[in-house]
Amino acid sequence: MVDDEWVIYIVDEVRSWIDKLDDASHRRIVQALDALAQGGPGLGRPLVDTITGTSMSNLKELRPGSVRILFAFDPWRSSILLVGGDKRDRWQEWYHEAIPLAERRYILYLEERATQQEEGDRQ
Repeated sequence: MVDDEWVIYIVDEVRSWIDKLDDASHRRIVQALDALAQGGPGLGRPLVDTITGTSMSNLKELRPGSVRILFAFDPWRSSILLVGGDKRDRWQEWYHEAIPLAERRYILYLEERATQQEEGDRQ
């Protein structure tokens, strides 16, 4: 890894979902994740877009093909993949389900990372 690349964390549910994808979708996601690690918050459309309808200003979506991965950049110069899915034929419905789930997972992630930081500071 190059020093200026962004670290990407993946919640277990997203990792499991990615592992079950067809080869073409899996390849597109790997390429998109490489671009995300290189570009960080500077990466924009068409691969990354901002999410509306959320209270999280840092909630974004990775857009490789018809699949979507909701993610956020965190205070530790990392990103966390929170929800993945294929919104084909479910454009609006998918977001109504995925955004609240991403928000909940991000809160849990922040709590876990803060605890890890505190434990590391004490050692």
